[in-house]
Amino acid sequence: MRWFSTEEICEILSRFEKVIILGDSMMRHVIGSINVLIRKDLGYGAVTDWNFSPEERQDCFCNYQFNVKACSVQGIFKTADVVKNDPESLKCPANSIDVIIEMMIRFPIPSDELDRLRVLIPTKKPDRPYAFVFGHGLWNDLDLQATLDWLDMLLDVSKQHAPWLTSSSDGKPSDSPARTKGSAARAAKRERKHGSGFWPRLFLTPNAAGKEKPDEWIVSQGNKALMVFEEAVGVEVKRRGVEHLGTWNMSIQSNKFDGV
Repeated sequence: MRWFSTEEICEILSRFEKVIILGDSMMRHVIGSINVLIRKDLGYGAVTDWNFSPEERQDCFCNYQFNVKACSVQGIFKTADVVKNDPESLKCPANSIDVIIEMMIRFPIPSDELDRLRVLIPTKKPDRPYAFVFGHGLWNDLDLQATLDWLDMLLDVSKQHAPWLTSSSDGKPSDSPARTKGSAARAAKRERKHGSGFWPRLFLTPNAAGKEKPDEWIVSQGNKALMVFEEAVGVEVKRRGVEHLGTWNMSIQSNKFDGV
């Protein structure tokens, strides 16, 4: 594992017009960790500390900003909020990055959540790519098919709303109105896999379970189940042209409560 400096992280994020994070509570920790690094603030970097009371500053310091519910619900969910309320805390060059999270857990995905996703993606091709980071699994007990259905719906909705994500190099959408139902389905699967470089996509699978994981979840969400799920997801998302980052091996020896 390699640690990146704040300056390196800012440079990487600035390659994208927007980084859209979609998923469950694990992804909330991901964006929180990014905010800690780009604000260079281990104590309060993940949360909206600019409006904290003295009591909240005491209760939500350091690890508590992640693992105390009253603190984590005050997390920073989009860069724009930092720019608006505490711009001096952002260590990246002004207006160079834009990271946002939308919590999407259930499948079928509610229509209002899909509408929020559409709002984030322009219908006209931007100057820089949009990056998508997906994370899903624990909320549906590591049900592989449910996770794949969830991912496929997000990929399809994104492509339908913004055809430039899978357009050919001449700027013409790769969809053809003359397709039959069967060929359209095959094309949708093919385009999920062969999206252009303007559609970078990454899927994160859940981290290892901690020793305090409740016994009733050991079979469905314990470390064996997590390893099997991670391996299967890696195979399936590759078929869809999505990169995969497994986190089990990285986190198995880390200090954590229950791994959620």
